[in-house]
Amino acid sequence: MYAVFKRELFSFLSSMVAYITIGIFLLVSSLLLWFFPDTSLLEYGYAELSGFFSLVPYLFMFLIPAITMRSFAEERREGTYELLVTKPITLWQIIAAKYLASLVLVLFALMPTLVYWYSISKLGFPEGNVDSGAVIGSYLGLFLLGSAFTSIGIFASALTKNQVIAFVVSAGLCAFAFLGFDFTSQLIALQKIETLVVAFGINEHYISISRGVLDTRDLLYFITFSAVFLWCTRLIMGGKK
Repeated sequence: MYAVFKRELFSFLSSMVAYITIGIFLLVSSLLLWFFPDTSLLEYGYAELSGFFSLVPYLFMFLIPAITMRSFAEERREGTYELLVTKPITLWQIIAAKYLASLVLVLFALMPTLVYWYSISKLGFPEGNVDSGAVIGSYLGLFLLGSAFTSIGIFASALTKNQVIAFVVSAGLCAFAFLGFDFTSQLIALQKIETLVVAFGINEHYISISRGVLDTRDLLYFITFSAVFLWCTRLIMGGKK
């Protein structure tokens, strides 16, 4: 399993796609956070990163599909998947290795954003006047959100040999999982069960964790969500095998 994990991670890092994708993510987040007047923290006047954490999920909808789209699609397109499954490794181990490698890449993209936390802390009055508990909770929420989106991306990559199709399907599923249930709950026919419908969406649980309080129900939701999509990936790849 470790060999597959290392191969997946380094094959992505050895290509320009990794650096371009992560670079675009950091550039866009920086522009939104510091330069664009409507979202700039300097215009907001408060030493907090709530605006940043509300923007990143939308950037994740494109970053993570770009990372995961090649996981199985490229293997099947180049014919190396058949060689991989003949190795003494189970299908679950292959899926887990690719999932963890993609998740590590998401963490690589997030790590430079810690500079924003440091900058806000220095700009605060008095210096260091930042709600660190909320920031830590929000970063934990981003990690869990990234794990959920990564499971969707792995699933989408298993559906097709075409990386572009995998990207589009993954981005669409991520958008629906994050926002779809909120919009669906506004339908007149569902207003009586609005709270229940919203609870199925990722956004509700992400906002809850971002407040700085870790609820076991939110943690269980993200673990279950990721497990369901990885299980679906196992069904698809098991059938193709």
